[in-house]
Amino acid sequence: MGEIVLAAKCTHVPTMLMSEQEGPVKGKRQAAIDGHMEIARRAGDLGADTVVICDTHWVINAGFHINANSRFKGLFTSNEFPQFIQDLEYDYAGNPSLGDAIARHATDKGAFTLAHRLDSLELEYGTLVPMRFMSRAHEMNVVSIAAWCTVHDHEESRIVGEAIRTAVEASDSKVLLVASGSLSHKIWPNRDYAANNGTFTISSEFNRQMDLHVLEMWKRGDHATFLKMLPEYAGFCCGEGSMHDTAMLYGALGWDAYDRACEVVTDYFPSSGTGQTNVIFPVH
Repeated sequence: MGEIVLAAKCTHVPTMLMSEQEGPVKGKRQAAIDGHMEIARRAGDLGADTVVICDTHWVINAGFHINANSRFKGLFTSNEFPQFIQDLEYDYAGNPSLGDAIARHATDKGAFTLAHRLDSLELEYGTLVPMRFMSRAHEMNVVSIAAWCTVHDHEESRIVGEAIRTAVEASDSKVLLVASGSLSHKIWPNRDYAANNGTFTISSEFNRQMDLHVLEMWKRGDHATFLKMLPEYAGFCCGEGSMHDTAMLYGALGWDAYDRACEVVTDYFPSSGTGQTNVIFPVH
């Protein structure tokens, strides 16, 4: 019988890649990189063989979609930030049977979902950035779930999360579940970016204060209250992908019945106007 052994909310900012390259960002995101590796190390200690990543950089407009290919290999350049992520090589094994099962269970529960095994369907960087660093600490197969949901509501994403758990428990996989996305996500307007040292600053003090408040709620396990404010938080603070990754995460963990105290493994930091962190949601 399979199980979700660990869960996490993770940053995927492109500056993590730039942090390992020569230039003005070199070394600046080491804490975020270390956080990814720590999460993967702990997942490895718990026997994880697969990481399921809810990716807020995979935009969808109809249904829900899962990249369930058996192998992901390619060369990735970001359409959004080609100056930040270019010619990124990747090669990871998938877990097709688990991806198919998640789609089947989600559809059965009322959230129409399709799983795909297409070599031409590339991974997005909400999956590729965590995998680049997590794979250094522990090698895992990957299943990527689209979580930039444009016409879906959080209740549907909750169902997808429940389906993740149902499918995992019916499998023989031990899974690290990752919600890949920021907290607040109000990127600096282009005209203001340079003047505000945009790479390293937040665009809204209100957003920063809300992010810090949410982290305190997570740290004390007050998830039931957080879920009551999730729709407004995602809306007012421009949550990345409307925070459907987070709704999926909570759906898999039991929604408002989940009450475990979270652990911040990367201190909150601003990036291009947005609020970022790495947080462990313990299961055991």
